Amino acid sequence: MKETRILIVDDDSAIRKFIRANLEARDYKVMLAGDGEEAIKIVEAELPDLILLDVMMPKMDGFTVCRQLREWTETPIIMLTARDSETDKVKYLDAGADDYLTKPFSLKELLSRIKAILRRVNSKGPPVNSKFQNGGLVVDFARNIVKLNNEIINLTAAEHKLLLYLASNAGRVVTSNQLLEKVWGEEYSGDYRILQVNICRLRKKLKDNVKQSTFIQTKPGIGYTVLNPVQDDNGHFNEYKTRPKSEI
Repeated sequence: MKETRILIVDDDSAIRKFIRANLEARDYKVMLAGDGEEAIKIVEAELPDLILLDVMMPKMDGFTVCRQLREWTETPIIMLTARDSETDKVKYLDAGADDYLTKPFSLKELLSRIKAILRRVNSKGPPVNSKFQNGGLVVDFARNIVKLNNEIINLTAAEHKLLLYLASNAGRVVTSNQLLEKVWGEEYSGDYRILQVNICRLRKKLKDNVKQSTFIQTKPGIGYTVLNPVQDDNGHFNEYKTRPKSEI
């Protein structure tokens, strides 16, 4: 079995040592970086499976590191931060982080978040040999890629799985808690903020207008749905609909 490699990025050596010891005790392979610049070099050379990224660091802060990494890699990132304001948390998620932990955090919580993200990344997706198409949007389940107007879209791991799950249930209304549990794990049930931020980011990348949505519709107080395209007799997509309540 392939060992899981985790990069710990923190300028506090005591925190690095503490997390490293506990992760290695659970058979994870651990890499260490003391600042943002070193972290980017390690990611480029080693391609870890997960990154634990501190926010406040010398040379380059975690927010900047996260944004730069998201330009070319979908490696899951958990931000470690001493700031717990709603604004800061949304800022980290907007930068491309998959999750965040507020310091001080418990070892149990950290391990739970790590397992949840790795489970999400490694879990099997929808059935192969199938595609979802809505106008210029193509979700190719077999090749595990998303295209918009023939261009591959760079999505984070969370955004990617979120869209795949919605597309595999096209036309059905999926509740917010269903999405949270399927994409992030049962321990995220009720964490609507992380879902809202990722839906917002996904819409931006799909160039989807929230008021006149072509792809993702919000069902207030319930959840979301990906619109199901309907073909006319000539094979053209001429309208979009959700399934009747009897089918949901």
